[in-house]
Amino acid sequence: MTDTNPQAEGLRRVVLGVQYDGACWQGWQTQPHRQTVQDQLEAALRRFSTQAIATTCAGRTDAGVHALEQLVHFDTPIARDTFSWVRGTNAFLPPTIAVRWACELPYVDDAAVANAASQAVELHGSDRAGADNLARFGFHARFSAIARTYHYVLYNHAVRSPLLAGKAGWTFRPLDADRMHRAAQHLIGEHDFTSFRAVECQAKSPVRKMESISVRRHGDMIVFTLKANAFLHHMVRNIVGSLIVVGNGKQGPEWIAEVLAQRDRSRAAPTFMPDGLYLARVDYPDAWALPQENRSWPWL
Repeated sequence: MTDTNPQAEGLRRVVLGVQYDGACWQGWQTQPHRQTVQDQLEAALRRFSTQAIATTCAGRTDAGVHALEQLVHFDTPIARDTFSWVRGTNAFLPPTIAVRWACELPYVDDAAVANAASQAVELHGSDRAGADNLARFGFHARFSAIARTYHYVLYNHAVRSPLLAGKAGWTFRPLDADRMHRAAQHLIGEHDFTSFRAVECQAKSPVRKMESISVRRHGDMIVFTLKANAFLHHMVRNIVGSLIVVGNGKQGPEWIAEVLAQRDRSRAAPTFMPDGLYLARVDYPDAWALPQENRSWPWL
């Protein structure tokens, strides 16, 4: 679709891969106190470009949650070498936030993409077919995404480690990772995840498609990796909390299936701490050829 809005002439869409330590920030989304990742990023972009810039991300993260690669887009009339956006923006960012890469794509009217996304969900559901169908409207950090992957890093030791404070969750009771992995497989597929959804979640539907879940032990570290088309508010932390109940022997692996089927948030375990949660990757159709990073990360 070609944008014919005269106010859009000369605009370009810049996409950023952003990494951050969320321990000292009150989540992604802008707040009046300005202590969020979005506020810090937009302030840095404004200082570098000398213009106000509004950003859109792939998925908002809560206070204390980290990102190995958050995807962000914004529109600007300013022409810059793509790596200049990396160097220039990072010069004004705090040490806990960094732009890792940048690329430029054609400008698109976000309202048109949002409308097309709504129609795609009705026609295709929240799946890859719907996202691929949006490609002709242009790239959007949120609506063009086809999958999201989260890691939860858990330190399983009798004594907490101050070196991991804010970087990993912690539980002192011994956990059986294989038992948790078996339990997690009950969540694979398309389900109503109401039992693992925050009460204040604003999503229109609790149905999500879980593509894969793994639970792996690396010494005293346990890594939960979850990939789905999208996640509900607190969904990962609620699932991790429930798997821990299985891992410490209080419940059997089949309990997870029972909780899922009951569609009742009160049946699952309490929401686990945010410290070890990482937004690891957001997947998009190959047609966009985004320069996303394939990394080897400790314990992941």
